[in-house]
Amino acid sequence: MGTLISAAACLVKPPSQTAKSNRQVKSPSQTVSVKPMESIVKTIVFGTAALTMLALAPQSAAAQSPEQAALAVVAPFYDGLTAAPGKDVVAVLRQATAPDWVSCGANDVCEPGEQVIGRIAGRLKGIPDLKWEIKEVLVSGNRVTVRGEATGTPAGEFLGVPHGGKSFKLMSIDVHTIEGGKIVRSYHIEDWLGATRQLSGK
Repeated sequence: MGTLISAAACLVKPPSQTAKSNRQVKSPSQTVSVKPMESIVKTIVFGTAALTMLALAPQSAAAQSPEQAALAVVAPFYDGLTAAPGKDVVAVLRQATAPDWVSCGANDVCEPGEQVIGRIAGRLKGIPDLKWEIKEVLVSGNRVTVRGEATGTPAGEFLGVPHGGKSFKLMSIDVHTIEGGKIVRSYHIEDWLGATRQLSGK
């Protein structure tokens, strides 16, 4: 009887040994190989998200076209040519131009900036609704050509034309030289003769 019990015991494995034999044990190399793959996936996901954000972000100042950059420089000057209640025209024009700015109404006729600024301020008093708009900007190096349009109704006699309550519209062409973000020289021409014809009804 004792012999039979001993034989049976040898044929039956303990539960702990059976469980161990059925359990799949991962080797250290298998466990470690998963981590680099997770890292690669995360990198791809984060990289894609970053590229998407960059694509949707607005263009920076460095990405501006030459025309956009030039417009940002000359726009304050034309704001100074436009009348508005309470506007300090002299301060606006000084801010837009260099201290040694000169304005040339002909190839060989140029005036100091301060003298021109004073005359512009006086013109705005005589045409309280004067508006100067930028219609086109062309850039060549540090030269900026602006095609503009001025409209207004003189409050009194203007360029020898008696006051009649009429308005005018004229075109202007300006060629500005830009240095250090300021206008240093301007060649300009305006159709004032056309304006007087409109005011006189001719």
